[in-house]
Amino acid sequence: MQSCPKLLGQGFWREQKISQTNPAYQQCISLACKATYDIDEVRVACQKCGDLLDVVYDWDRLRVPSSLAAFEQKWAQRSDPHCLSGVWRFHDLLPFVPVEQCVTVGEGQTLLLPSEGVAKYAGLRPGRLLLQYEGMNPSGSFKDNGMSAAFSHARFVGATRAACASTGNTSASLALYCSVTRLMKAVIFIGSGKISYGKLSQALDFGALTVQINGDFDDAMARVKEVSQQLGIYLVNSVNPFRLEGQKTIMYRVLEALRWEVPDWIVVPGGNLGNSSAFGKAFRELHQLGLIDRMPRLAVINATGADTLYELVEKREFRWNHGSPDLDKAVRYFDEMDAQHRRASTIASAIEINRPVNLNKCIRALEWCDGVVRKVSDQQILDAKARVGAGGLGCEPASAASVAGTKLLVSEGVIGPDERVVCILTGHQLKDPTATVAYHTTDQDQFNKVLGSRGVRRAAFANRAVAVPNNLDEIIKAIRLYS
Repeated sequence: MQSCPKLLGQGFWREQKISQTNPAYQQCISLACKATYDIDEVRVACQKCGDLLDVVYDWDRLRVPSSLAAFEQKWAQRSDPHCLSGVWRFHDLLPFVPVEQCVTVGEGQTLLLPSEGVAKYAGLRPGRLLLQYEGMNPSGSFKDNGMSAAFSHARFVGATRAACASTGNTSASLALYCSVTRLMKAVIFIGSGKISYGKLSQALDFGALTVQINGDFDDAMARVKEVSQQLGIYLVNSVNPFRLEGQKTIMYRVLEALRWEVPDWIVVPGGNLGNSSAFGKAFRELHQLGLIDRMPRLAVINATGADTLYELVEKREFRWNHGSPDLDKAVRYFDEMDAQHRRASTIASAIEINRPVNLNKCIRALEWCDGVVRKVSDQQILDAKARVGAGGLGCEPASAASVAGTKLLVSEGVIGPDERVVCILTGHQLKDPTATVAYHTTDQDQFNKVLGSRGVRRAAFANRAVAVPNNLDEIIKAIRLYS
């Protein structure tokens, strides 16, 4: 059968031959609705009720390996770009388009490493804390996992332009995929003063059309949805269900590194809540398929200055309730924010978001994984970031929220010192070098300018430069004294 995708706008899709027997489809996450849509439709919400969409698979019609260890065979085929990809070597677990149409730029070559120093800092026994370092992705953040998947779907339906709102990492990733593949043009929306130069430089260098609006990320998100709808541009923010399919693979690689054993905890920063939503879906599917025997617990960590999830879940008891959430609780909270003109504010710019688009999917993941939510201050984030950096894995501030949150949960007795914990480091250190240098600087004015306004008062783990005269004897003396 030949069909033309049901679209937002005109003139931007090509007709596709889509099989009526495709075992993948889209479904509204609301159990009261459960409307379904073809895999070739481009939607960011359910047409009937407005809730989010999942990509769903008829597993009975798919060939799924009998064990996760079967994926190890892909390592012997690394001359195949799709086997080299840390996303597409798991294609059997996200088969929404044929593998030969999947786009890869070598994403997912990441590491899961133990850190004794960070474990001690967090209060865990040696060997019990591991860092999943997504900063090794081509654009330097976890976003490439999801972008590869969303980009593949965009290619599948014939998109010629793709857009996003961004605090930095999404824009860098989209711009990279557009630049390397030459398949689409990138249009990026950013808020005024809400993006680090480390990230903005990537989008500009990679040739994306960058639109800066007077507002924050939430404003940019609202505008990019409208523009994508009106102009027929493919939207790649994590409200796109296909993007979250790619982000599931972060958990597949964690399991792979642990020899397919499920950790006790996954701890992840909470911004737009795409990762937490994707991780919950990944483990739910694996458990239903019998590929894992238990679910890990999930902890989502907000920054104090952007703590919507914490406020709703921990203070106002907003729950998934087996598919019947009390949505009025969220609506009332957002109305309060609007009335008080509250804006997100944190040094962790990647999670500086007040209106997370994946809120409902996240509270679902929290229910599936017996999850908790905490918030940590910018001071706690930067101190944790310094401890991560001292172990050789530099990360952006938002990443360190996972470590700061782990330390908090251990101190509360929620995480036991012998439990195995995986902290997700979402982005590379050089994504936001300004914050790093300000934390370690000897220049108090620079410290106050960058960090003091965020409530950061000290740098307990600063590694400051040593100032010495231009004199050999003095230099040698300083080296002997400080090394």
